[in-house]
Amino acid sequence: MKAFTLPDLGEGLAESEIVQWHINIGDTVKTDQVVVTVETAKATVDVPAPYSGKIVHRYGNEGDVINIGQCLLEIDELLANTASVLPEKISPSSANHRSSSATVVGNISQLDKHVDVDVDPICDDANQTVNLHSIANQHHPLIATPSARLLAQKLGVNIKEITGSGANHLIIDNDVYLAYQQQIPGTEILRGSRRNMAKNMTRSHHDVASVTLTEEAHLYHWQKDDDITVNLVKAINNACHIEPALNAWFDAETMTRCLHKTVNIGIAVDSSHGLYVPVLHHAEQYHQEGIRRWIDRTAASIRSRKIDRHQLQKATITLSNYGAIAGIFATPVVTPPQVAIIGAGRIMDKVIMEDERVKTIKVLPLSITFDHRACTGGEAARFIKALVNSLESPPCDNIESS
Repeated sequence: MKAFTLPDLGEGLAESEIVQWHINIGDTVKTDQVVVTVETAKATVDVPAPYSGKIVHRYGNEGDVINIGQCLLEIDELLANTASVLPEKISPSSANHRSSSATVVGNISQLDKHVDVDVDPICDDANQTVNLHSIANQHHPLIATPSARLLAQKLGVNIKEITGSGANHLIIDNDVYLAYQQQIPGTEILRGSRRNMAKNMTRSHHDVASVTLTEEAHLYHWQKDDDITVNLVKAINNACHIEPALNAWFDAETMTRCLHKTVNIGIAVDSSHGLYVPVLHHAEQYHQEGIRRWIDRTAASIRSRKIDRHQLQKATITLSNYGAIAGIFATPVVTPPQVAIIGAGRIMDKVIMEDERVKTIKVLPLSITFDHRACTGGEAARFIKALVNSLESPPCDNIESS
């Protein structure tokens, strides 16, 4: 019997959320058959079985957050001529040599199946680190991963009262979270995109020198049926070509910035699963209808949690059209390595003086936050001026769609 652990999905991320199991205990699977779908902070990924066999045990339920190297499945491997071949004694060296690996969207690494864990003082030797396989026949001593012990201390959970869900009753992080939820009703574990949002916002608050400018665009030429998001995308693309300093990435460690010739606009999308920011790559190649089709198609993918990882990567600047729900001005948060994000508020009526006459016009509130380490105030001001001028100009859609 072999243990299959969560492999490195090639995203540089340490954890994933189980979205859906495709097999049950007792099922027979074939090599490369999809057994589970997981969601990283960047995308959903189908994980295939590394070998054929019968599912003996599954670890984790849908919605659980698991770490790289944590056991997913125990599979009784199907070997050729098993009826006529006696079990052989496998040495530790040969067992290591026969470690398993799987392929998820290309080659991925497979961590060692043996997990070293801390032993609780109720065991014989409190200071000794043991291997799971060496204690399989004991009366379930309390064993937990180091991260689970640390989490229990932070949350004030008595780890001795937790029953582990891992192999040989190993206590993992999710067991601690579940115990905490029972201890304090209403507590919710941040998962998937919501968990990623929390990490990105913390990183931005710590790293970025944020400054926000606000302006208003007077919508003289807009019609009632104008598509606000589409018009904003076109205006951002135009402003990026007039003032490219905000269509850039900044690396604080090397003190370098990269000004991009292409415009890849991340568009914030609110969903029941959390915040997603899909990226419209090469926005300059789209016309109005093409942008709208892309938005509708992408929104449907997010609702079904089927969005591809490449659709969430390589944004050079971001748009948050929060005004579609509510809000006027805001202080949007820049996501490194990007240096700018544009926020669009709710369109309002405003009374102005024009030619000594009072009149009412529609205005679109705009907020732009930029990283002052990489952009000057003048560059940001020129960008928002270009953005406003584009929004106030008569519509012109002569860009070819890709």
